[in-house]
Parts: sequence; C-alpha cells; structure tokens
Amino acid sequence: MQSRIISVLVTVLSLSVLRAADPAKKYNVLFIISDDLTSTALSCYGNKICKTPNIDAIAAQGTRFTRAYCQGTYCGPSRASFMSGYYPHATGVLGYKSPRPQIGDRATWSQHFMNHGYHAARVSKIYHMGVPGGIEQGGHGADDAASWHERYNSKGPEWRAPGKGETLQRNANGKRPVVGGNTFVVVEADGDDLVHSDGKTAVKAAELIGKFAKQDKPFFLGVGFVRPHVPFVAPKKYYEPFLPYSKMKLPPKIEGDWDDIPKPGINYCTSVNMQMDIRKQKKAVGGYYASVAFLDAQVGKVMAALKASGQEDNTIVIFTSDHGFHLGEHDFWAKVSLLDESSQVPLIISVPGKQPAVCHSLTELLDLYPTLAALCGLPAQPRLQGKDISRMLDDPDHTVRQAAFSVAPMRKGFLLREDDWAFIQYGEQGQNGMELFHIKTDPHQYTNLAGKPAHARTLDRFRKQMIDKLAAIRDNDLGK
Repeated sequence: MQSRIISVLVTVLSLSVLRAADPAKKYNVLFIISDDLTSTALSCYGNKICKTPNIDAIAAQGTRFTRAYCQGTYCGPSRASFMSGYYPHATGVLGYKSPRPQIGDRATWSQHFMNHGYHAARVSKIYHMGVPGGIEQGGHGADDAASWHERYNSKGPEWRAPGKGETLQRNANGKRPVVGGNTFVVVEADGDDLVHSDGKTAVKAAELIGKFAKQDKPFFLGVGFVRPHVPFVAPKKYYEPFLPYSKMKLPPKIEGDWDDIPKPGINYCTSVNMQMDIRKQKKAVGGYYASVAFLDAQVGKVMAALKASGQEDNTIVIFTSDHGFHLGEHDFWAKVSLLDESSQVPLIISVPGKQPAVCHSLTELLDLYPTLAALCGLPAQPRLQGKDISRMLDDPDHTVRQAAFSVAPMRKGFLLREDDWAFIQYGEQGQNGMELFHIKTDPHQYTNLAGKPAHARTLDRFRKQMIDKLAAIRDNDLGK
C-alpha cells in the first residue's frame, strides 16, 4: 500500500515538473488603447450615465485593474514609456518624440515580440500622434518604424467634420467659430462612423485580424483610437443619450479648493481660464461621453472581428488609455495634473482560460511590456523598468510595488501614489511646492496636508523616497 502511495506521489510530482517546464503559450496580443480616457467615464468602472457595453464585455472576461497609473500625464511621454520599457526620466523623452534615439537598438515592446516569431502591426495612434492635427494629415507622427512589420494611419476630418458644432473654450460671447487645435470643441457630426478616424481604425483592425488568423505565426496588433481626445467629434447618434446637455451632472465645486495647492498644481485647463460657464461645462461632459460611446462602439467592432476569426481563445486582449482626464473635478479639465483623475488609467487584461477578477493592487502601464512577454513565454529582460504583474491575473491580491510613480514633465511634477497616500512634488527637490493627500479619509484629494506639522514625518519619508526613486530610474543601461 505504501509503495502505491509513493508511486502516485512520484507521478504527480513528475507531472508538476513537466507542467512547470512547459513554455508559456504564444498567444496573440491585441492591444487596444484609447486617448485621454478617464476610467470614471466607463460603466464597468461605475459610471451610471455613460454606457460602454463593449469595453464592459472585455472586463467581464478579464481582470479589471482599479489602480493602474500612467508614467506621464500627457500623450508623448506616456506612450514612449510603455513602448520602450523605461520611465520618461530614464530616456529623457518628456515631450512628443520617439524614444528610438535614446534606446538605440534595444527592443521596444512590440519589437521584442517581432524578435521572437510574432508578426506585429499597428493601426493609428500607439506612439504619439498629434490630435487633431496629425490625424487630419494622416501621417506617422512620432511612430517608430522598427516596432512594426505593418503600420496604418487613419486620416479623419476631426473638428472640420460637417455637423452641428460649438467651440466651448474661450468663447464667452458665443461668437467664436468652430476652431481646430487642442481645443474643447463639440461637433455632433453628420454621416456614419466611417467618416471619422476611429471608424476607419476599427475597420482596418478587423481586416488585419481576419488576415492574421490565416497565418502560421502569432500576431501582435496595436489598435490606437483617438477619442475621447478633444475635439469631441462623433456621429450625432452617439450624442442622443446625453441630450439635453443640461441634464449632465458636474463634480462638486468646493469653496477655496485651490487655496492650499502650490501654483504648479493648478491645472493648465480650468473652468476659469477656459471661460466655460456652467452650460458649457455640462456640454463638455456630454460631448466627452458621446466620444466615449463612439469609441466603445468601435472597440465592439474589433472584438467582433476577433471572435469571427476563430482566434478569441488564442488571444490576450488589453484595453487601456495613455492617461486620464479631468471632467470638472477641482474645476480642472483635461490632463497633465497628477491627481488621480489625470494620472490613473483604465486597465483591463483578458487572458484566455483565466477567471474574471478585479484587482486593486497598484500597477503601472510600464508593467505591460514585461507582463505580456511573460504570459507569452518570451525571454525576460532585466533592463526593463516595469514589473511582471502576470501573477495578479491568478491572484488579484498579489502586489509588486508599494507605490506607483508618474510625472507631469511640463510642470516638473512627480507623483508617488501608495495605498493610503498620494504625494506630489514640483521640482526634483520639491522646491516649487508639494501636495500630500490621505486617500483613505480624503479620496477626492481636496485637503493638502503637506504644510501640516502633524504630517511632517510622512512628508519627510516621501521626500526621501522620491530621491531614491529618481536615482533608481536614472540607474539604467542606457548609454552603457
């Protein structure tokens, strides 16, 4: 009897060793990224007004991360960071350029997959492209040619689309025409989805999925949507649920909200400097939600194509945004701020065969590169500055870091976001001001505790921690 038990144990252990030794499956990777999307606009993150059934469907099958943070609170540095595998201050890419000159022949995220048997393609904005200008022109922007076998751009009319439009920003007397640029403009557009860049992107992505499904090698497909980035342009049918705009609700306005914030902490877009009265603010929210609804419909087309291709069970799907977006919180609008509305991003990772989950552990977009490489059995690269979070997909309580890190380069701002605290400093020594928020008691970050003697020890801890973090970021293999 004892010998039989020993024999069974040996067999079980042998099978376990064999399973552990099996290389990870080379899944396809479908990476879908939106532009300027706050997680608070998604129904799977709790929004009751803006319905996003197609993004919700990805979340229902995958792991939804509630505390994922970007590494740069505007497009250029964020995208260069997660594609290169380095923090913005490691490469020095703090603006709207490709990281290629800084990283040399080191493999970007998609390039690492290319180097190990994958066919890689992108449609529209993965690295930085100007919106709306770059989309109107249909060029490559700051894209990196070496990161793809194929790349496609989706030209669109943006604010020039025919329809009912209004400029909300700096248009107090209502006489300013619909204008282009990085401006709050709402256009209830004539025509269908295919008039616009994102409609074209969805069609091209669907076409590529069908084509790649017939090939022998796995694929890495990056699909970049430009909405809900301003201008808020979408076919008029997407506006209908949000009309009249007067029914849109704004965040609470707190008297003296800015009084304890250092000057660099007051965002570059505010209700005051944009000259947006309450009517315009509510219309901005409605226009943003309509753009999100349009985005969600395009995501649905891509996911339907994946299912039709027969590759759904062989494909990891990631959905995220390059950073968040203020919709009137603190009377702030747009991005750049290091408060949660701007620095936190939606992140959903769906892996075939894994159980749906919600993960509250701190994560960074920088983690995507090492995590997807691990999930697909590609070699690990110690040089990468992100962390492998693949274990969180089986154990949502698993943690890999105590603090998430983000930067707002144009404000020389730096964020360390812990479970209970958010610390922001302006200037590498905090010489231009600091902010400290206790998230458990002040989740919306209204009360800056940085100047309170009772929190001096916590502030000192964070200042030292920031020095160490910046030193660690700059201690990399670049230039070696």
